[in-house]
Amino acid sequence: LCPLTKAFGIQHQAYGDDNELDKDIMSSLWGTRNKKDDDNAPEGPAEERGSNEYTAREPDEHTRLLPNRLDSDNRQYLTPDDPAVSPYNLWTVRVMRWATVLFTALTFTWWTLTLVSAFVTPPGMHTRGSGFYAFSYSSLALFTLLFTLVFFGAPSKAVRVLSIFMAVMLFVDMILILAVQKNRYEETGVGVASVVWAFITSLWALACDRTVKWGKAEEEERLTGRVETRRTVWEWTEVLISTIAYVILSVVIVLITATLILRSLDAGFGPPGEQYWVDGDQYRIHVYCDGNGTDAAGTKLPTVLFEGGDLPVENGLWQFAQNALKNGSISRYCFADRPGYGWSDTAPSPLSAGMATDALSEALARAGEHGPWVLASAGIGSVYSQIFSSRHGREVNGLLLIDPLHEDLLGRVSDPGKGFMYWLRGVFSPLGLERLPGAIFKGRTSADRVWGRSARQSGKYLFTKLQESLVADTLTKREVISSKAIQYPDAPLVLISSGENIRKDSEWEEKQRDLSHLTRNLKHWDIVDKAPHNVWETLDGRQKIEKRLRQMVRA
Repeated sequence: LCPLTKAFGIQHQAYGDDNELDKDIMSSLWGTRNKKDDDNAPEGPAEERGSNEYTAREPDEHTRLLPNRLDSDNRQYLTPDDPAVSPYNLWTVRVMRWATVLFTALTFTWWTLTLVSAFVTPPGMHTRGSGFYAFSYSSLALFTLLFTLVFFGAPSKAVRVLSIFMAVMLFVDMILILAVQKNRYEETGVGVASVVWAFITSLWALACDRTVKWGKAEEEERLTGRVETRRTVWEWTEVLISTIAYVILSVVIVLITATLILRSLDAGFGPPGEQYWVDGDQYRIHVYCDGNGTDAAGTKLPTVLFEGGDLPVENGLWQFAQNALKNGSISRYCFADRPGYGWSDTAPSPLSAGMATDALSEALARAGEHGPWVLASAGIGSVYSQIFSSRHGREVNGLLLIDPLHEDLLGRVSDPGKGFMYWLRGVFSPLGLERLPGAIFKGRTSADRVWGRSARQSGKYLFTKLQESLVADTLTKREVISSKAIQYPDAPLVLISSGENIRKDSEWEEKQRDLSHLTRNLKHWDIVDKAPHNVWETLDGRQKIEKRLRQMVRA
């Protein structure tokens, strides 16, 4: 047996019997070994079998810091709290985080442009609506990305569910803006791009949360041997804060969607007149005229051009003009909504009274209305009428100023606190905090929201008042002072003042007296007792205005 034993590597030794020899031969032949021998025999390569440190070698410069993903032998698992257990070990997670940083920077740039456009409109950023919807959607996109970055490493199911809800609601907003022609027209490319980007960022937030969740589970299973289901107090705090943040964003989107639905319904409420492109076809001005311009004998009479105060002409003066036309006091009247009022579009910023007057002149020319005019204006509208009169002196047969605002009091209009409140209310106007309750609980109609009692709540109105406030004491005041220097001196002038304002405000009385010298041809100065700033709201005020208009038209 000596050659056979040598062939299988069995050393010569004394065997008690043939059975033991057979066992050793079979053991060498089939690679089996007695368990007792296995326990005592060292494993590993021959050069390491003599070392008792084989299974726990000292680490050296060739030792891996983290175990190989594919190496399942001799794995030493980490604790779940070890900093090495992180989803950032995966390049997919790292790429998504850096992409989120890039998207946040781009969104912040766009958000800055929409913010600045409320004060000075950059080229290509003009919206014919208020611009506050574009700002709202860009703010939503920015906050969504910021929350995604801050809570990037704390994925939660609540955030994923809310992200899906936000994406659905923003998709509805996108459809409402693109499908309704007036919404699409007013928002232009700026508003459309903002809502589309907000929709994309909500989907991106969902994708990031799901990716981090997958990466976290992948790394925990690889490095700790199981997926960790527990969270630390800090992680639960992050989940709570992120959930609250996304709930707030979801509520904001719901309110914007409801207001956008209301705005879409108002789109069917058309203007009574026509809209004409002005200022290089940047926006449109609404012009309405009624009457035939002649008396019963066929004599051509001047057209009364009404200019409203703080509210559109349609809110009070229009009804007065219709009654005066019906009574025969006037034969024809026109009015034009200033930019941002009624059915007129908003103009780019800045917008002074002189710029608005130029737009009015262009709209009247396009409408084929060339006068002669009797200008009837109220409140701050008298500022626009004075500028119009100075630029169309020979076409103006007279001015009737109803409790007008003096240029020295334009500082009240340009008060910084008032301007800030216009901007702040405009920023919140897409939420419909005033318009939605009015429509649901108070029965406010489209007419109320376009030119009626709720007109002050619209984004267009607030944007226009902000524009007016920004330049009232600078550009507008200089334009009014210049207009006085070139005012046609013999133009007939009628002044009708509010008795309440004169009684309560001595400075107002002084400035009314100064306005009575606007021209050398003052016909009448009437003070209507107990009449408010809107003098036509009282019977005595309406009768006085109609009487003076009749005299001026038929003079």
